Amino acid sequence: MSLSKLFYGGDYNPEQWPSSIWEEDMRLFKLANINSASINIFSWAKLQPNKTTYDFSELDEIVKLLKENNINMVMATSTAALPAWMTREFPDVNRVDFEGRQHRFSHRHNHCPNSPSFKRFASELVKQIAERYGKEEHLILWHVSNEYNGECYCENCERAFRKWVENKYKTIEQVNEAWNFHFWGHTLHSFEDIVVPNFLGDGVNDRQTAFAGISVDYRRFMSESLLNNFKMERDIIRSMGSNAPITTNLMGAFKGINAFEWAKEMDIISWDNYPHYIPDWAFVSFNHDLMRGVKSGKNFLIMEQSPSQQNWQPYNLLKRPGELHSQSFHAIAHGAEAINYFQLRQSIGGNEKWHGAVIGHEGHENTRVFKEVTQIGEDLKRIGDELLDATTHAKVAILFDWESYWALEYSSGPNKDIYYVDQVFKYYKELYKRNIAVDIIGYEEDLSKYKLILAPFMYMVKGNIVEKIEQFVAEGGHFVTTTMSGLVNENDNVILGGYPGAFKELLGIWVEEFDGIAPEMSNSIHWKDHRPSENEKATMVCDIIHLQNAKALAYYSEDFYADFPVFVYNNFGKGKTWYVGTVPNNEFLDEIITCILEELTIEQFDFVPSSIEIVRREKDDFSLIFIMNHSNKLIEFDWKLPGIDLLSGKSIENAISIAPYGTIILKISE
Repeated sequence: MSLSKLFYGGDYNPEQWPSSIWEEDMRLFKLANINSASINIFSWAKLQPNKTTYDFSELDEIVKLLKENNINMVMATSTAALPAWMTREFPDVNRVDFEGRQHRFSHRHNHCPNSPSFKRFASELVKQIAERYGKEEHLILWHVSNEYNGECYCENCERAFRKWVENKYKTIEQVNEAWNFHFWGHTLHSFEDIVVPNFLGDGVNDRQTAFAGISVDYRRFMSESLLNNFKMERDIIRSMGSNAPITTNLMGAFKGINAFEWAKEMDIISWDNYPHYIPDWAFVSFNHDLMRGVKSGKNFLIMEQSPSQQNWQPYNLLKRPGELHSQSFHAIAHGAEAINYFQLRQSIGGNEKWHGAVIGHEGHENTRVFKEVTQIGEDLKRIGDELLDATTHAKVAILFDWESYWALEYSSGPNKDIYYVDQVFKYYKELYKRNIAVDIIGYEEDLSKYKLILAPFMYMVKGNIVEKIEQFVAEGGHFVTTTMSGLVNENDNVILGGYPGAFKELLGIWVEEFDGIAPEMSNSIHWKDHRPSENEKATMVCDIIHLQNAKALAYYSEDFYADFPVFVYNNFGKGKTWYVGTVPNNEFLDEIITCILEELTIEQFDFVPSSIEIVRREKDDFSLIFIMNHSNKLIEFDWKLPGIDLLSGKSIENAISIAPYGTIILKISE
């Protein structure tokens, strides 16, 4: 499901302001070319002042005002923040944290997903909202809750987890086997023996546990519990006859929820894009591509981004002139079909009073930020239809798996500094800097459309993924994986017979040991074909590899495993596999990726300056090539593909001159 046009707006919280200011908001929204507003996000306390009373009078006025001003509505369900009376009268709605403390009325996103009281009151509220507003002409999207996150370890969750485990494993003997609970005498005799793996149980912290099997299952259970909350609200909305698409705002590579599973239940993906105060545009691109990938390449919505500074990072820099424009069109280049801000009017108090907004505390349009927001709106109004429904046709994919993410980071050894997303991103960044289009995909995706698939730190294997990869390679594909891959099954139990477990035959190697080396340590490498390797290093984990059918391309140069292979390839059917037996430093990884790409024909714009990002999108009988300058300097370079810049209307022939934080969108007829 997609939207009919490219929408431009943001979070609007008029309930925080006297109604006398609302008309001025409408004037400013129209001046900024804003055509949609997300409302009712944190209004539960106002909509339901006690357990038996609802009051929609203020929300009715807000809806009426938006309709009169022809501004479309993204209607939220308000269930992300609990009313004070509910937390007092029905304490089972309050979350119990990792340390075992039950929270009181505080913060937001703090409900227990398995609380019967929460489910009852949330269901009743959503039914009222959907019945009242579900068929409004200006309703374009439903926004369920907000930024689902967090875990609960209360008694309700413990009881629900026991049932979840029983449904999955059937017998307590199977649970003991799956979690390897005969280790340390942890043998269970009844499902009632199961306790949640928080600090009072087998959990140590977010990255440590005595038993990864139970902790990974609890993460599965908690992601599923929150998803059930979403599905409950979604199904009520549908039962009331509303046909508008339904979403909730995800958060990129956020650890807590398995977005591939969530995407199956969402009509359209939306996410909140908040780059680091000094943006790594490669990482921003990575998150966009991940959010596009969780729904098999479908385009997505930016539900939130800041018009300028954020307030919750350690240092909250202003966006430099042009940077917001660049960030917005950068999102569109990677698949966004809506640009929304948090927030439309800046709050005067509370945690986010210093968070950027379209309308600042000065309350008028004569600001740098407002003018840039207006310019973006003008550009989107003018060319938005040409950008809508374009697609990315990547020939390279990266496999991403939330359950490997969880299990790898729970692993006690070999190196505490291993972070799953960091390791996957290292490989993405090598492709990004060559301007190669990449899909980030899950284990269930069709692999046949790609030429090259990379699976860094593919720690956990499950289902038929090994067979799918073997078929992909046998039919001519190239597959790259790394140390710490293929090692465990879905319960985090080691696949026996030698490392890398499930991939031994495919890769043609046997890994005898892996050396978890400290940050100050590294191992030099040398290449079989004598490529220069002076600054190339193996770090963090060093596999001791024995060749079976594989052939070595690079070797360690130091320690007792000097001259053992570190980078190898194996011919398998019509294709080829590549194995990187370490965490290569940037220089080594650059050479590895160069070596692999030499064997493939894949479009890459590697002739442009390093601060330039290029993304190709396809639509109908033309291509859109986004050329983005991520630096604060004017950049000029030669160019090969003539076309018309949609933003300026100018013809581009054989040279590019692009302003600081500038964007060029070339339309090229096929």
